[in-house]
Amino acid sequence: MIPMDANPTLDQLQVFLAVAESGSFSAASRRLNRAQSVVSYTIANLEAQLEVSLFERSGSRQTRLTDAGKALLADARRIHSDLQVMRARAKALKQGLEADVSLAISNMVPTDAVVEALSEFGRRFPTVALSLHAGELGMVMDLVSSGRASVGVGGALLKQDDTLTVEKIGHSFMIPVAAADHPLAQIGRVLTRRDVREEIQLVVTDASGITQGRDFNVLSYKTWRVSDIATKHQLIRGGLGWGGLPAPLIREDIASGRLVPLNIDAYETSEYPLYYIRRTAHPPGPATSWLIETLAHRLSHCPSRDTFEQLMTADGASRRLAAE
Repeated sequence: MIPMDANPTLDQLQVFLAVAESGSFSAASRRLNRAQSVVSYTIANLEAQLEVSLFERSGSRQTRLTDAGKALLADARRIHSDLQVMRARAKALKQGLEADVSLAISNMVPTDAVVEALSEFGRRFPTVALSLHAGELGMVMDLVSSGRASVGVGGALLKQDDTLTVEKIGHSFMIPVAAADHPLAQIGRVLTRRDVREEIQLVVTDASGITQGRDFNVLSYKTWRVSDIATKHQLIRGGLGWGGLPAPLIREDIASGRLVPLNIDAYETSEYPLYYIRRTAHPPGPATSWLIETLAHRLSHCPSRDTFEQLMTADGASRRLAAE
């Protein structure tokens, strides 16, 4: 008989989360590498302790949470996360300066901020080796989740993952552009879907597969897909199509007139939040913590869209004065 005041264990909560997230006891057993009977027994004990049923036993292949199970799922996630944080903090207290740092950076992150932070990092931590990965869309999350990168800086999580700690540290934004001699750059008014749909749009393909089947701001019927932002940038500059590029990357191109911003009514140009991502169970060491704090400081001073447009106007005026 289970005591009335017995508290759920971390193991029970992990099994509960595994069944809820995988959708069945058999899938949870494979995920946890345990016998299905052990998973079932653990859930039965947890239900006895809580005195509620967490899952419906309807005989269907898909295991469904009861109303009580749905209500308690958020609590289980919070408690599990808090325990991971506690373990991570204890581990960090014992950890000295790390031998190497592995960082995954989205191409949406302003290059100037990265270069400044890494330049100072090299001077401050000369004995720490650095591995830098450039990722597109879901690649940053995939690199961190798999352990190939210890930390990442990129966009919002594209799927729920309770094993990751995520904090907003800055922003960027995309601007749709085309080469100055591209037909869309010659129209001189707000562009509609009808204007852009027959023109080739260059789109980055996410190699991680996390965003498979999901397109962002794709408005054209004709798309050319490339593997990375750098290739997309060069093809757009060459007049082979139009597309969105990170604002900091194309500041010089816009100021010089090589690329022209396109005012497209259906294109979403709101600020794109940037997040610091790490595995909760693997706390950052001193060098990694310093690097993230420095990047966060640099990114917090990145211009807003309005400020960026003012800078573009000022750059253009300066170049015209220099040419006179």
